[in-house]
Amino acid sequence: MAKKNGNAAEEPLEKQLWKTADKLRKNIDAAEYKHIALGLIFLKYISDAFEELYTRLKAEETSGADPEDIDEYKAENVFFVPKEARWDFLKSQAKQPTIGKTVDAAMDAIEKENNSLKGVLPKVFARQNLDPTSLGELIDLIGNIALGDAKARSADVLGHVFEYFLGEFALAEGKKGGQFYTPRSVVELLVEMLEPYKGRVFDPCCGSGGMFVQSEKFVTGHQGRVNDISIYGQESNQTTWRLCKMNLAIRGIDSSQVKWNNEGSFLNDAHKDLKADYIIANPPFNVSDWGGDLLRKDGRW
Repeated sequence: MAKKNGNAAEEPLEKQLWKTADKLRKNIDAAEYKHIALGLIFLKYISDAFEELYTRLKAEETSGADPEDIDEYKAENVFFVPKEARWDFLKSQAKQPTIGKTVDAAMDAIEKENNSLKGVLPKVFARQNLDPTSLGELIDLIGNIALGDAKARSADVLGHVFEYFLGEFALAEGKKGGQFYTPRSVVELLVEMLEPYKGRVFDPCCGSGGMFVQSEKFVTGHQGRVNDISIYGQESNQTTWRLCKMNLAIRGIDSSQVKWNNEGSFLNDAHKDLKADYIIANPPFNVSDWGGDLLRKDGRW
């Protein structure tokens, strides 16, 4: 028995977090709940990164630094987080019955200050079917993820948790989960086969961005330079595109060329002039109505 308890204590953080967070899910299905959990994980990440730079700028105020100047954060590629959206403030409000409205307002405030996040963050926290007490408990839970680590470590931990949650939500949603998530083993195999060391990497149906994350991991793992590859993609499902943008932001990957294209890549290529060095994709093979009849006279076919 003692041995079992020891193993339980060594259970990875992401599994502990999933088990605890999953208990908080009552009358919300996985398709809705993933935006709540992943949205909070993303908010925690950008708040951690902001707070680390804020502390540094605060210490340099006598030298002319301004910790409330948004340009200071743009220069360091750090998202600016307004006071009403910082994690410490949200945690202080976690036990209030209006916490859902507070989180939605925080997401709005962050989008207003960061153009690259406009239309990306979920505002689903004030829904009637989300119990504010459970939401407050989830905020407390996620607040323990990074445990005050520096930005690089925090990004790695939160990125890993984000990726793990994506996989668990895909399992919970069953067949539909394949629309936004490709199993990690498949992604790793495709990337190892293509070996995208440098150049333009294109995924025409990018889902939540797993191919891009793994491509960057491949380059880093083979002592290459991450800046040697650039990312291009498109996704027809807007909610999945939002997950992709958050997933890449947590990893520090530039997602400016990842487009939401509601017609899909077959009917409307969002990167018509792109000459890609690598095209890497797991097509949505479980979608039968993909518009094939409209392409019978298309020269590409």
